[in-house]
Amino acid sequence: MSEEKRVGIVLVSHSAAVAASVAELARGLAGAGASVPVAPAGGTEDGGLGTSAELISAAAASVDRGAGVAVLTDLGSAVLTVKALLAEGDELPADTRLVDAPFVEGAVAAVVTASTGADLTAVAAAASEAYTYRKE
Repeated sequence: MSEEKRVGIVLVSHSAAVAASVAELARGLAGAGASVPVAPAGGTEDGGLGTSAELISAAAASVDRGAGVAVLTDLGSAVLTVKALLAEGDELPADTRLVDAPFVEGAVAAVVTASTGADLTAVAAAASEAYTYRKE
């Protein structure tokens, strides 16, 4: 799959710094994943803590390459904001999917999988599978 048709990834956090750092970590650990379009959407427009529908919409538009957009979130209201945008139907690119996954591990798995040219379903599955990663 060409880079133009790669799945895009949006990382939504209540903190701009957290979203940007997780995006940087995921790109770095993916190696070739640097070619995957990844955008952080953290905090509010004024730099505060929270979530912003406008920042999420802009981030999704910026990573849309025609193969779908996977959106990973950190906490409750980020999920609710993305769900509201999806329900509106025209605020996010076609084939945008909210992915139920741990934020950091899921982001890394999503970027690594997207870097292989996988489709949106495979990217979402890889991110969700990160729930099974054991740390003992």
